[in-house]
Amino acid sequence: MKRINWFGFIFISPVLIMVLLFFLTPVVMTGFFSFTNMSTSTGIKGGEYLINQETIKEIKKYNIKKDTIEKLENAGYLIDDEGLKIVSQKYKESLSNEIKSFYLGEKFSNRKDLERALKKLKKNKIKKTRDRKEIAEIFKESIINERFNSKSIFEENLIKLEINENDRAIIIEESYTGWSWTNNNFKLIYNLPSSYKFAFYTLIYVSFTLTFNVVFGLFLAISTFYLPSKTASTFRTIWFLPRILPPVLYVLMWKWFTWDTGFISQMSSYFGAAPKNWMMDSPIHAWTVIVLINGFVGASFGMILFSSAIKAIPSSMLYASEVDGANRWQQIWNIIIPQLRWPIMFTTAYQTLSLLTSFEYILLATNGGPGRSTEVWALAAYHTALQNYAGNLQYGLGATYALVLVIIGIIASLFYLKFFNFKDLVSKPRIEG
Repeated sequence: MKRINWFGFIFISPVLIMVLLFFLTPVVMTGFFSFTNMSTSTGIKGGEYLINQETIKEIKKYNIKKDTIEKLENAGYLIDDEGLKIVSQKYKESLSNEIKSFYLGEKFSNRKDLERALKKLKKNKIKKTRDRKEIAEIFKESIINERFNSKSIFEENLIKLEINENDRAIIIEESYTGWSWTNNNFKLIYNLPSSYKFAFYTLIYVSFTLTFNVVFGLFLAISTFYLPSKTASTFRTIWFLPRILPPVLYVLMWKWFTWDTGFISQMSSYFGAAPKNWMMDSPIHAWTVIVLINGFVGASFGMILFSSAIKAIPSSMLYASEVDGANRWQQIWNIIIPQLRWPIMFTTAYQTLSLLTSFEYILLATNGGPGRSTEVWALAAYHTALQNYAGNLQYGLGATYALVLVIIGIIASLFYLKFFNFKDLVSKPRIEG
């Protein structure tokens, strides 16, 4: 028995590896990113400490002292040994010694005061104004636009500026350019009005498209079942084309059909109607086209699945119903549809999860327009993380949008299993006496 178990484990191990790599790992990574503030501005490898004008604006929002801001912006100029060494290397050692003898340890509030002091030197006169400015910049204490690789070094420079401990903590936090752990993404999604719009648009998209997929797919399957075999095969092949066509080509055909220079506008122009883009003219038109684009793709999937299930129904049941005088509608309602309970459940569950996470046809057709009125939740996650309108790609926030979809998908799956009584569907057939 042990050999059989080990053999079975070895046989199924490639499947387990695939599940780990392509299902569990992306979900875990999505959860990881969702609790961070990662973006193009923070990077994903860590960061450094940098104070610039944007940082100053953010710091001003906190309750910190005004003199702290002044110290950051105008830290002044200090004659110290480090600066003197640079002067000795870049200019002359005698110039460095003369500056040291007169001004070592002295602090100047601005560059002009230091330039005046340098102008008073007698043995090593600095005649050019440009040279005095360059030497003055060597002793500059301001840390604006200066990059620090570690927190300790950055804090040491803040201490030199005599910034108190509370203000230092705020400055250190706001100056960090790398990512950090946070749950603010979830709070932001909860508070953003756009999140509720995306949720509502997703509900519209899933509800209407799912209904079209299942109902129309079931209609196609039943209709072709009563057709001659060759005619039914040809009909199913035609309806299956949207499924096998590349999405770009498929959407391009719809654009040719609905644009202001497309088929509908050309035909309506013969009746005096002005040409217009029927896909992007209004939110209602956009949603109609989106439901149809996705609906025909999903209906072809349902049609094939339902057709196979109908063919599996014993023909004796249908012949017996005809002997009993049942018409086509009675056969469909009392025999065919009850036998399709499992395929309908599978199609509904599969299409729901697929529609929740899919956005490629919407991206290609409307890109969320007009006016983001077709921006579903999955498309918002894509735009936030990979193609942001503002330019800054927010990986953490985009991952949070995606994680919400994962949670909703799990809840929806559990609901369908309960609603369709999954245990009875997969249980052994009950054989009477």
